[in-house]
Amino acid sequence: MGRYVFKLPDVGEGTAEAEIVAWHVAVGQTIEEDAPLVDVMTDKATVEMTSPVAGKVIEINGAPGDMAPVGSGIVVLEVEGAGNAAGAASAPAVVQEAVTAPIAKSEPAPSKPLEAAPVKAATPAPTVSAPAFPNRPEGEKPLASPAVRRRAEDLGIKLGFVPGSGPAGRIEHADLDAFIASNGATARAPSPGGSSYAQRTAVEAVKVIGLRRKIAEKMQDAKRRIPHFAYIEEVDMTELEDLRAHLNVIHKGRGKLTVLPFFMRALVKVLPDYPQINARFDDDAGVVHRHAGVHIGIATQTANGLIVPVVKHAETMDLWAAAAEVARVSTAARDNKAKSDELSGSTITITSLGPLGGIATTPVINHPEVAIIGPNKIVERPVVRGGQVVVRKMMNLSSSFDHRVVDGYDAAEFIQRVKGLLEHPATLFID
Repeated sequence: MGRYVFKLPDVGEGTAEAEIVAWHVAVGQTIEEDAPLVDVMTDKATVEMTSPVAGKVIEINGAPGDMAPVGSGIVVLEVEGAGNAAGAASAPAVVQEAVTAPIAKSEPAPSKPLEAAPVKAATPAPTVSAPAFPNRPEGEKPLASPAVRRRAEDLGIKLGFVPGSGPAGRIEHADLDAFIASNGATARAPSPGGSSYAQRTAVEAVKVIGLRRKIAEKMQDAKRRIPHFAYIEEVDMTELEDLRAHLNVIHKGRGKLTVLPFFMRALVKVLPDYPQINARFDDDAGVVHRHAGVHIGIATQTANGLIVPVVKHAETMDLWAAAAEVARVSTAARDNKAKSDELSGSTITITSLGPLGGIATTPVINHPEVAIIGPNKIVERPVVRGGQVVVRKMMNLSSSFDHRVVDGYDAAEFIQRVKGLLEHPATLFID
């Protein structure tokens, strides 16, 4: 028997280190080749590392939230053959969940390491902090690694009913163990005899790691560095909505159009007259980079948090091409398959809560950009037109600007130009 040290590879272009997000193995567990080992993250890309060999896990280095240098040994396996590491294969295993010291400094564990065994009904359940409402909305895909999914399938368990204790509600092996041991009780509603007014005293400590930490840092940096100027205007979307419905009927084979491609088209038309808005501000160097190309960030909610994939050169796209590209990059972001260049380089961002859009928002600028546009929910409201009260499809358009770069007058004029195009959609296609 030999020892195989799995070293963290370069998971990005020239990345020096990566954050450990979640482990999929435990000390004493026997795994197959290509089995998931650990999720690591650099910038906003999370990558699942798999084992290049089969073997038994005898050492784990690093806890979720720790930074691991590229090339460092994060997992040690006992394997058939010589392995790739010098030293006796019978060396004591290190039984620990979080090791931050180098492999050579690890402390010996008990002589009988924990052996992985099939879960039995009588096995005591590990302590798992289940969410208050573990059942997910219908249609929402539970987050879990391929290994957890395979195990749940083998056990005949639907992951939609299993509460997850990992980052962003990710379902871990321990969650399956708890679900089995409780006979599914963790996913059931309170019993009829229980009181809905019972005192709740539990406190859940959630470490801010991975993408959530990146989001927190970026939002904090944006609000600390950028003096935001908010501007909100209402837009009559009646004609645009009629046009959109008509185009979806006569061109149904080209894909369904949402409102978003029309917004993108409006930005493409107006931004050349406001180059200071289609820009990125390097405030450390004191330089505003004004871009000719319109690279629109699309704020996308994922299971792990908010990610902003980018539609590059939106000025070259018609409505359907823009819709297709939005769908492609958004899906890649949600599936954690977006490439690094698809998550960077935006010059202006659109953020929309869709049907949850509310009355108005004050969106946070995606630093180092200088503007962000936030369409709100379209609702039918009575408005006065030509002295008559009529029902129109109205929407509030929220926006924020970096007041260091964009003057209030220019921001208001810019939004008024966008409003004019949206209210008279034929002008979107007139050069």
